[in-house]
Amino acid sequence: MVDQWKAPVEAEPAAGDDKSWKLLEKTLLAGIQEQRRARRWGIFFKLLSFLLLVAVLLTFTPLMEMERNVASGTHYSALIDVRGVIADKEQASADNLVTSLQAAFDDPKVKGVVLRINSPGGSPVQSGYVYDEIRRLRGLHPETKVYAVISDLGASGAYYIASAADEIYADKASLVGSIGVTAAGFGFVGAMEKLGVQRRAYTSGEHKAFLDPFEPEKPDETKFWQGVLNITHEQFIASVKQGRGDRLKDKEHPELFSGLVWTGQQALPLGLIDGLGNASSVARDVIGEKELVDFTVQESAFDRFSKKLGASVAEHIALWMGFQGPTLR
Repeated sequence: MVDQWKAPVEAEPAAGDDKSWKLLEKTLLAGIQEQRRARRWGIFFKLLSFLLLVAVLLTFTPLMEMERNVASGTHYSALIDVRGVIADKEQASADNLVTSLQAAFDDPKVKGVVLRINSPGGSPVQSGYVYDEIRRLRGLHPETKVYAVISDLGASGAYYIASAADEIYADKASLVGSIGVTAAGFGFVGAMEKLGVQRRAYTSGEHKAFLDPFEPEKPDETKFWQGVLNITHEQFIASVKQGRGDRLKDKEHPELFSGLVWTGQQALPLGLIDGLGNASSVARDVIGEKELVDFTVQESAFDRFSKKLGASVAEHIALWMGFQGPTLR
C-alpha cells in the first residue's frame, strides 16, 4: 500500500528555465562589472582633472604674481600695497615687497612710488630688509620719490618701513606709531602643578630651553631676553630717526618711542607724518600723476588654494602659542 504521507518529489527545472537563470546571472554580472569600470574611469578622470588644474596653476603662477593693470599715460605713479602682518611667507613679506619696489624703480615711466600701508607690523628682520632696500633704491634713483600712505593702520614694523620713505601721509583718523618691540608667550607652571603633570626637558646647554613656558621663569634668563628686546628697540629707534631726521619731534616728546599710537591728526605735529591724505590724493597732488599702476606682487591662485586647505594652520598656531622671536608691535 502506498504511503499517503510521503513528501512530494520536487520537479526538476526545465532546460529552458535553467538557461534563463544563467542568462540573467550573466546580465547582472555584466552590469556590476560595467558599474565598476565606470567608477574606476570616473576616479581616473577626476584625478586627471585635478592634476591638470595644479599644472595650470603652477604654469601661470609667475604671470599672475606680476600681473598689473595697463597704464594709458606716458607716466604714472606706482602703487605697492603693504597689507597685513609683515612676515616671511605672508603677502607683506620682504621678498614680495622688495620685488615690487625693484620693478617699480626699474620702470622708466614711474614718476613716483606710493606705499599704501595697512599693517600692524611684524618681523623686525623683514621690516629692516624692506627699509634698507627703499633707502638703497632711493640712492640709485634720486629722481624717483617714495611716499608712504597709511590708511587704517601703520604701526610698529609698518611704520619702520614707512620711515624710509621721502614723505609719510595718513588719514586724520589713521593709527600711526607703536615704535616698540614685543615678544609674548604663556606660562603653564601653575596649571601643571594642579594637574600633577611633570615637565621633562632634556637639553645640552645650560640655557637651551630658556623661557620654556612649562618651567618657572629664571631671573637671569628674563634679564637676558629683555636685553635682546632692548637692542632690537634701539635699532628700530635709530632707523626711524635716520629716516625722519629733524622732522621728528622726539626731543620734545620722548614718548614717541614708548610703543604708543596716535591718530593721523595727532601724528602730524609730532613729526611722525608729513601731511594728511590718501593714495589717490598723493598721486594726484604730490607726485603729479594721478594714474596709479599696481606693482604689488599678488599672491598666486595656487598659494590661495593651499592656504584654504590649511597649509598654514600649524604655523599660525605656533605664533599664537608664543613660539616666535621678537615682533615689532
